[in-house]
Amino acid sequence: MVAKKSRIVIIGAGMAGITAANKLYTAAGSKDLFELVVVEGGERIGGRINTSEFGGDRIEMGATWIHGIGGSPVHKIAQEINALESAHPWECMDGSSDEPTTVAEGGLELEPDVVDPISSLFKNLMDYAQGKQVFDESPERECNGDFEYSKLGDEASRICASNDGVGKLSVGSFLRQGLDTYWVWKKNRDEQVSGYTNWSRKLLQEAIFAMHENIQRTYTSAGDLLTLDYNAESEYRMFPGEEITIAKGYLSIVQSLASVLPPGLIQLGKKVRKIQWQPDNRKNKGYESDTRPVKLHFSDGSVLLADHVIVTVSLGVLKASICQDSGMFNPPLPRFKTEAISRLGFGVVNKLFLQLGSIHAPPKFQDFSKFPFLQMVFHRADSELRNKKIPWWMRKTASLCPLYHDSSVLLSWFAGEEARALEALSDEEIINGVSQTVSSFLSQNSHSHELCNGNGNPEENSEVKFSKVLKSQWGSDPLFLGSYSYVAVGSSGEDLDSMAEPLPSDDSGSAASSSPPLQILFAGEATHRTHYSTTHGAYCSGLREANRLLQHYQLVGVQKNY
Repeated sequence: MVAKKSRIVIIGAGMAGITAANKLYTAAGSKDLFELVVVEGGERIGGRINTSEFGGDRIEMGATWIHGIGGSPVHKIAQEINALESAHPWECMDGSSDEPTTVAEGGLELEPDVVDPISSLFKNLMDYAQGKQVFDESPERECNGDFEYSKLGDEASRICASNDGVGKLSVGSFLRQGLDTYWVWKKNRDEQVSGYTNWSRKLLQEAIFAMHENIQRTYTSAGDLLTLDYNAESEYRMFPGEEITIAKGYLSIVQSLASVLPPGLIQLGKKVRKIQWQPDNRKNKGYESDTRPVKLHFSDGSVLLADHVIVTVSLGVLKASICQDSGMFNPPLPRFKTEAISRLGFGVVNKLFLQLGSIHAPPKFQDFSKFPFLQMVFHRADSELRNKKIPWWMRKTASLCPLYHDSSVLLSWFAGEEARALEALSDEEIINGVSQTVSSFLSQNSHSHELCNGNGNPEENSEVKFSKVLKSQWGSDPLFLGSYSYVAVGSSGEDLDSMAEPLPSDDSGSAASSSPPLQILFAGEATHRTHYSTTHGAYCSGLREANRLLQHYQLVGVQKNY
């Protein structure tokens, strides 16, 4: 009698799922031991990696950057498959070499001596929060006297901790306390800045600071930085070196990993509705007599039995599942797992691509190649000086810039409530709203500083027109329900570790040892303590769970836990 092969089912064909499948399939001897299946609810592989085209350029609807090339497994794969060079135009192909043009609402182009001190302040506060060892402690001479950012960070964190209580400190409250402390130390008066109509120095600095906060929101997916945990920031790890995009598209990485898998191993359009498992070795109601402990129910009515299931769905899907009366898991996940899922943050970040049709503005902006890397500094939403024609969902958008030199496609990022609102807007509403906003920012000769009338509206006519738009919609996509995870206030890195815990444990000495071990394993960016929210975090988590099963079957020795 031929021994039955163990069946491993991987749910999700994104980076984590395909990486796990690649490792299991190519491991020595695994082809004779495992029956491997990848089920994907959508009609494509890649998950939150989705390379597309717009306006003749290669773009990324989801994951965009290799975050540091030094030691990054994603960068290594990209090198091996020659994906870093292409004759086809792609997003950010010339990096971020351009210096941004920072314009305040009303058409004021801000000089570097106004922008740079606050930009440096924000960067150094974030470096402090992230526990980086190198601080810019050189004399900063906007005002009299030397200025040490590390001392400011010490003071800001001390005040915030005393106000918020131990363990409740947020990145948002730390940053604002840092700005307040900066003003106190600098004796910054609420004076009018020469040549800048309708802006006091303090209001202008606060608005520049808010612009950087909004950029940070897109980095972290925290719609409000007051929900982003301060203590966990120092646990997050970046690879050293530059951050780059992939010339042949991020999807080329996933396609390369999937290329070793035989046809039919990945099944598309197979959305899992329910996962039945046996935490206590008792048969669930309706469970046929079979030696495989896990039963998958699909939306098309089919079922599949498995010995092990690697779940790689997003944290957003897991959050929705545990909130439903009839969740994905039967019986429900244990309390330690559901509490971790509940406490961790999972936000929405969307990208908006716009095809530039025409522009009627000062000569320096009329040529596509001269359209700036535009950073936008807005009045506060409650300010009487704000331009009321600018829609609310544009007011936390920090920038709009060409994909690369000479590109007629512009890119802007949205996070949180604004990102969700974007998904519900029609193309016409988006074009009108962005056009009105950008036209007001590029309306004047930016060096005159005499740019606003009493209502804060441009006196000169200027018009920017867009011909078409393309937006991502990660928040409303039922297969994702958001973009990527973050450690929220009230959560911690321990919750990320809890996310990675398999069910039941493979510990033979545990109380769960009466049940078949490793029935449900978890991978994905939200299961990695130091590289959450990234593709390399998802990649490493897929390796981790594949190696966990290989070790269980004694096919490999104990390996790095990634």
